[in-house]
Amino acid sequence: MLASTLGITLTAAGQAPSKATDSLQQQANAIVAGGAVGALAEVSTPDGQRSVSAGTAQEGTGRPVPKDGEFRIGSATKTFVATVILQLADEGRLSLDDTVAHWLPGVVAGNANDGAKITIRQLLNHTSGIYDYTQDLSEMTSATAFQQDRFRTYTPEQLVAMAMRHAPVAAPGTAFAYSDTDYVLAGMIVQRVTGHTWAEEVDARIIAPLGLKHTVVPGTFPFIVGPYAHGYMSFGAGKLLDVSAFNPSAADASGSIISTADDLTRFYTALVGGRLLRAAQLAQMETTVPASALGPGVRYGLGLGWVPLSCGGGYYGHPGGIFGYNTWDGVTADAQRAVVVSDTGDGSDASQQAVIGLVDQQLCG
Repeated sequence: MLASTLGITLTAAGQAPSKATDSLQQQANAIVAGGAVGALAEVSTPDGQRSVSAGTAQEGTGRPVPKDGEFRIGSATKTFVATVILQLADEGRLSLDDTVAHWLPGVVAGNANDGAKITIRQLLNHTSGIYDYTQDLSEMTSATAFQQDRFRTYTPEQLVAMAMRHAPVAAPGTAFAYSDTDYVLAGMIVQRVTGHTWAEEVDARIIAPLGLKHTVVPGTFPFIVGPYAHGYMSFGAGKLLDVSAFNPSAADASGSIISTADDLTRFYTALVGGRLLRAAQLAQMETTVPASALGPGVRYGLGLGWVPLSCGGGYYGHPGGIFGYNTWDGVTADAQRAVVVSDTGDGSDASQQAVIGLVDQQLCG
């Protein structure tokens, strides 16, 4: 979430947009020079942790981006939700091969949509073929529409119903097609299985055990409470609008979590390091399908992407984009090196390539 603001486009393996000799601060500066309003980056290695920031936290103030600032992580939320689903599978409370209709009868139906032909696994790896509801969100269309609807509350059922107005984009299991609707449905399944919301399960199973003190699922609460950099969008009109405050129910289980670089580092290293899932479940999460729509050589597992590195091999992570905020995170397969980057504003190809280059160089070491 949101797919149309996510802008995931990755460089091919072997390409690094900036020089390998650039310092972390230079790399963060390049993100802002490329069009971001503000940026922060955190790198964790066996030698320690480094954090830098660049740009400003709020236009017109010159206030620096707080290195410990909270930000909306967008689609990185999906990794949290997929982790809960895999834990439930390990407990025997559901199977990844259960159909959507088994748990949510009648929800995925109409216009050739058929939940009886779509499995939970296909939701998690985006091979369900279900239309992405974010394409129909009015808030996406213009600054005026955003301001009119920014505090509107959506239910998961309403979000899925938007998608059901459209025919599938592909037959189930035949192609990778990124869809935020998949994870709204996954969140609904978590609630049907456990009797608790996906947010409550994420909190109990991940946030609390890992001590992620600055990670929250805000529900319908529209504000970021801790120190933060403001998010901005131009909606194609040139002038940037502060979009920091909005009702995140529009993202739900596809992208509504707020976190920090330190908390995301802790989460992804714990996940890939085997602290949240047993080996069999982690292996399923890391079993990927080709996702060339996201970039050359990119593959996608169950809520976890795999991206090639210029130095060979690759890393796991999940980028995210939501109104005003872009997040990139990555961790090596041995969980020894991790990078989290957050930037604000519309960004550009230049700023995105600067982010990708930073992550590649830092993970290559």
